[in-house]
Amino acid sequence: MPKYVASTTLTDPRWANTTVLSNGLAAGVGELKAKPGGELQVHGSGALVRWLLDNDLVDELNLLTFPVIVGEGTRLFPDTGLDKALELVGSRATPSGVTIQVYRPTGRPQYGTATVDMKHVT
Repeated sequence: MPKYVASTTLTDPRWANTTVLSNGLAAGVGELKAKPGGELQVHGSGALVRWLLDNDLVDELNLLTFPVIVGEGTRLFPDTGLDKALELVGSRATPSGVTIQVYRPTGRPQYGTATVDMKHVT
């Protein structure tokens, strides 16, 4: 299987069949997405996932939730930035309790407005 690494520092990968995407990452990912048959996966880089989402290069997002509470760590989604709407297209649970949710980005979320009817406030 071909491998693609997004990096600004790696120039000579030691893994077989590996291409480094450094300059023009959006164009490079766009070209890879245009190729038939196959999918691109991101493993272990929250920063890359956030960048791909910000640049509308994500078609589907698979989130795995493990039944563990971790007291610290890096957030997958930042505290700031544009909101993204997601459509749930599938979910399942494994026998060990891991849940897998599959989402598709649908653009910016639409928020409703709330009003208070003062006649009914006590």
